[in-house]
Amino acid sequence: MAIKKDYYDVLGVPRSATEEEIKKAFRKLAFEYHPDRNKEDGAEAKFKEVNEAYQVLSDQEKRASYDTYGQAGDMFGGRGFQGSDFAGFGDIFDAFFGGAAARGQRAPQKGRDLQRDLTITFKEAVFGCQKDIDLERVEFCPDCGSTGCETGTKPQKCPQCNGAGQVKRVQQSIFGRFVNVSTCDHCRGQGSFIAQPCKQCRGQGRIKQQRRVPVDIPAGVDNGYNIRISGQGDMGVNGGPPGDFYLSLHVKSHPFLQRTGDDIHYELPLNIAQAVLGDEVVVPLLEGKHTLKIPPGTQAGRVFRLKGKGVANVERGGRGDQIVTVSILTPTSLDDNQQRLFKELLRTLPKPPPPPENGQEEKSGVFQRIFGDKP
Repeated sequence: MAIKKDYYDVLGVPRSATEEEIKKAFRKLAFEYHPDRNKEDGAEAKFKEVNEAYQVLSDQEKRASYDTYGQAGDMFGGRGFQGSDFAGFGDIFDAFFGGAAARGQRAPQKGRDLQRDLTITFKEAVFGCQKDIDLERVEFCPDCGSTGCETGTKPQKCPQCNGAGQVKRVQQSIFGRFVNVSTCDHCRGQGSFIAQPCKQCRGQGRIKQQRRVPVDIPAGVDNGYNIRISGQGDMGVNGGPPGDFYLSLHVKSHPFLQRTGDDIHYELPLNIAQAVLGDEVVVPLLEGKHTLKIPPGTQAGRVFRLKGKGVANVERGGRGDQIVTVSILTPTSLDDNQQRLFKELLRTLPKPPPPPENGQEEKSGVFQRIFGDKP
């Protein structure tokens, strides 16, 4: 006759283990070796051994006797600790979570989140705005007050599960008795059913409604920015909180302004005379205009920075700058007088020196070091 293993060794716990430690160890091993999950050879026998150990060590009276007498069969009516029932996989959930599978159907559940896209202008993104968004969301039925029942009636206890929301089925096998727990298909785990459903919501307790939700868009948002409006999604189930509403923003491009972070960029075109002699020009801003003084001799690519004329920072506050970059426009058509003036300029203005040929600059430097200014 095979000698049984020590029950504490079977569960992998010390003899001083608490009830919670024993329960935790059994739950882990039961999930690992349960025949519904583990099809390997020996898994069913191992599960039977684990189940038997737990049936003894989880009972204070049996555990005390086991600690005193071991597995002597005489102390338990000649049966020892044999004959323990197998718990079905659903019954393990029932034992440890108090019928969680059924209660999950009746537990408060948060409503579904809603999401929409919205396109705004460049200026609206910079300065912020308010928009009204049309939503179709699930709300409580106003006719039945979300009960799902016709006025004057109420839900009735399910006769199939007697209000438990779950049904237990016992099966006998060569390994012992299996107890399987499943959600009641008559009431779908609710424990009750509606005999006379509300005509408006057809017993659902919730209906779809069209709503217009005002949304404040803060200054400084950019393309892809998401706004969360708490509690504006679908209504919750079984007293759960409503979902949230998420608005994803898309920003239109501007015809002549560009954005980089908190700064706005503008390319300022100047003609040659303005660049050479200097001038006062008007620079367009999103909130008006700015007069900019161009100094004489301004080169293409010169940058002017207008402090605080950029975009507000959504997180830190404050505003960026407007960056003005100069570009020089070359005339493509001239009248006779303009051509005469430019020809005179061409004759009198010094021409830029050509770039040195390959090696010329290096040889020139060597000759100067050896012979001075002479070639």
